Amino acid sequence: MRGRSWLAAVGRAIGPRPSLWPVALRQLRRLAEPGWWRSSPRLPLPSPEYRRFRSITAYGDPDAAPERADVVTYLRWCRQWEHVR
Repeated sequence: MRGRSWLAAVGRAIGPRPSLWPVALRQLRRLAEPGWWRSSPRLPLPSPEYRRFRSITAYGDPDAAPERADVVTYLRWCRQWEHVR
């Protein structure tokens, strides 16, 4: 899955959930590929290898888009762990 398609899928999942926006931005910053601004698209995305790995482990397909429910569940889990720390 290409970077912009991946980001669009995540955006559709969190768009109607403003309470998850700050968590999503923090996670995007944490997962962004080092030097992301040097290559196109100039977006702070995880590396293609990471996205591929996550798609394979979650869906068995390297080109699968993240499912909305999975994105929301993941971000809620991240938010809970931020409070634990």
